[in-house]
Amino acid sequence: MKPKALLAAVRERHPEATRIEVVHTAFYALTESHGGSPEHDRDLHIFAITERGLDEDGPVKASKLRKIEWDRKAASAVQAAH
Repeated sequence: MKPKALLAAVRERHPEATRIEVVHTAFYALTESHGGSPEHDRDLHIFAITERGLDEDGPVKASKLRKIEWDRKAASAVQAAH
């Protein structure tokens, strides 16, 4: 079952469910399954991985990390300690 089909099937039975809730449930079902079929487990894993980073409003924009400015004396003290 493709991820879109799985999401559509869940939303058909549970229209109030958000995408995040469906993804969390897929991860839970995957971790709690005991010897299910490998195809079923694989489909749940693919769905959970592909959908976990998606937001219902759109992708999250990555921001740049700030550089930490070190004090020269503190940096030389750290290097001397090693």
